Amino acid sequence: MNASPIEPQRLQTLNRARCRPDGEHVLYWMQGSQREAFNPALEHAVHRANELSLPLRVVFALTADYPEANQRHFRFMLEGLRETARHLGRRGIRFEIEPGDPAEVALRAARRAALVVCDRGYLPPHRAWRETLAQGATCPVEQVEGDVVVPVEVASERPEVAARTLRPRLLRHLSRFLKALPRQEVAFPLKPGPELDVEGLLTTLTGLDRSVAPVERHFIGGPDEARRRFEGFLERGLAAWQAGRNHPHTDQVSQMSPYLHFGQVSPVWLALRAEEAAGPDEQDALNAFLEQLVVRRELAFNHAAHNPAPTLWQGLPGWARQTLMEHRADPRAALYTEEQLLEARTHDPYWNAAMLEMRHTGYMHNYMRMYWGKKILEWTSDPEEAWDRTLRFNNRFLLDGRDPVSWGSVGWVFGLHDRPWPSRAVFGTVRSMTAGGLERKTDPRAYVLKVQGRLAGEAPPG
Repeated sequence: MNASPIEPQRLQTLNRARCRPDGEHVLYWMQGSQREAFNPALEHAVHRANELSLPLRVVFALTADYPEANQRHFRFMLEGLRETARHLGRRGIRFEIEPGDPAEVALRAARRAALVVCDRGYLPPHRAWRETLAQGATCPVEQVEGDVVVPVEVASERPEVAARTLRPRLLRHLSRFLKALPRQEVAFPLKPGPELDVEGLLTTLTGLDRSVAPVERHFIGGPDEARRRFEGFLERGLAAWQAGRNHPHTDQVSQMSPYLHFGQVSPVWLALRAEEAAGPDEQDALNAFLEQLVVRRELAFNHAAHNPAPTLWQGLPGWARQTLMEHRADPRAALYTEEQLLEARTHDPYWNAAMLEMRHTGYMHNYMRMYWGKKILEWTSDPEEAWDRTLRFNNRFLLDGRDPVSWGSVGWVFGLHDRPWPSRAVFGTVRSMTAGGLERKTDPRAYVLKVQGRLAGEAPPG
């Protein structure tokens, strides 16, 4: 028996069932890692199917009532799944989409399976689906963690307070997990299914929130598009990224966050390609890029996996919640209703531009995300309502919303993974950001012009 090509630390058996001897296939229930290339769960599933002399079936559950998801998110996701289905078909792997609750779909698909492979989820709904599957399946359920570089529990088994505490733990293991993934041959191929009909599937999703328009002019979903954008980013050079990444009027960013959110690209592949492309004089820039891709991103996954309330106000650090509540009665320079914020009708042109970029493109430059969130906190009378309001906007409009990294970024606005700063009005000891500071560090006026041009159709991101 050949060993799985996947590092054993990425594998976890979720129940104690035995392989069903009369199983007709191996099932890969794909949910998080929505790609064919560089997908550890898929390659492990191919290996197990070959080992059992069975074909491999891939099933994806399509649920219209996922919390806060809308037409914008679903179109981007389905564009990617259509492409993934094509790539799987070329390998002799049949891909099927089934409507319904993900755990129920997985259980139905597992009835005739000898074994089930699934990818890993971190947020409460994702964990609940996998627990239901593991408890109800009458065959083994093997989970593969493939959307982080270093498996979360390998890096740390407790919630880390900041990047400085997680960084050495991640770097200790990085070389073990930052490596190419062998591609497995499919021994028992199946004929591919019909072409995935994105428009048809969207029309079948009754109850889907259609109030937020898709953003195909700005972002097209799919692994091929992710790779195309990233290769363009690398052609511009990591040194250019390092020089311009905190200047939102430029596009010196990778724009990989929507593709990472839907599992359309592997973070390991991104890191390896960046290493390959970095010139001799770009090693500092490469290290800075890996800091963002691995350390900062996986700090958010650590929070999602180990904090008992990763998506709630109660999951923020106690010192941050306390100081914000102590200053809840402080006078505000302005107070805005949710409607005024949604319509970008504030006195701050920089904030308005950020809100418009998010609403109309599904993306916001990360530097502006921090400023945008801090101002919502400043312009809302109750900090807990500011938390809810920021998340509502973030999750509704951003393609990468509802993601451990996105939750972590909003959490940082409210003190998560940060330290106390000198006290000031409204914020207490939580870090603040000002328009003056924005002007000193970057060129927000040029950013406003960039957003105006983008919305007028002058040029898409990237």
